[in-house]
Amino acid sequence: MTYQEEFITFMVRSGVLTFGDFTTKSGRKTPYFVNTGNYKTGAQAAKLGDYYAACIQENLPDGVDCLFGPAYKGIPLTVAAASSLYRNYDRDLPYCFNRKEAKDHGEGGTMIGYQPKDGDRVVIVEDVVTAGTAVRETIELFKHIADVKFASLIVSVDRMEKGTGEKTTINELREQYGIAVHPIVTVRQVIDFLHNREIDGKVYIDDEVKGKMEAYLEQYGGK
Repeated sequence: MTYQEEFITFMVRSGVLTFGDFTTKSGRKTPYFVNTGNYKTGAQAAKLGDYYAACIQENLPDGVDCLFGPAYKGIPLTVAAASSLYRNYDRDLPYCFNRKEAKDHGEGGTMIGYQPKDGDRVVIVEDVVTAGTAVRETIELFKHIADVKFASLIVSVDRMEKGTGEKTTINELREQYGIAVHPIVTVRQVIDFLHNREIDGKVYIDDEVKGKMEAYLEQYGGK
């Protein structure tokens, strides 16, 4: 089993990848949902970091100066990924994350952890790409911090949906900002792996659920 297939199984068992009737932040009705806020144990955090680290190591074996996690969900993801990169690949990368509101006492500022500097190659660590809002906010944030180069965006799941136009959010980010996006898995991989496959005695994507997911991608999937 590949680490991507292990990750899909891990998401299902953790209650992070669920199926039913949901509404995304953008208002779209979706038959599946990915909520990384449902990770809640030390064991899950350790495993999650391993999957992110494997994706980073596979796609960015060098050329990275720091990891950045957008508040709030990106914070534990970044810490877990940095820990696993050191533990599994002997890569000791600095990490940082932002405050939602700038601190007005003590050392002040909006950034916690490593302080990025001009020329740094930064990797953004996020949960799911839908509209790319968090990435655009991160780019705007860094305009006030340092003149960095965004080496990549690492996400757990690429929903493969339209962004502001007809293209996928990933393709929009690539064209607008020159950011390469590397998901651990795509929704297409999720469908292909889970369709009629039992996980702990239960089939999560049967023919009916697959049909709903295909219809959703037909309506909202990007180019």
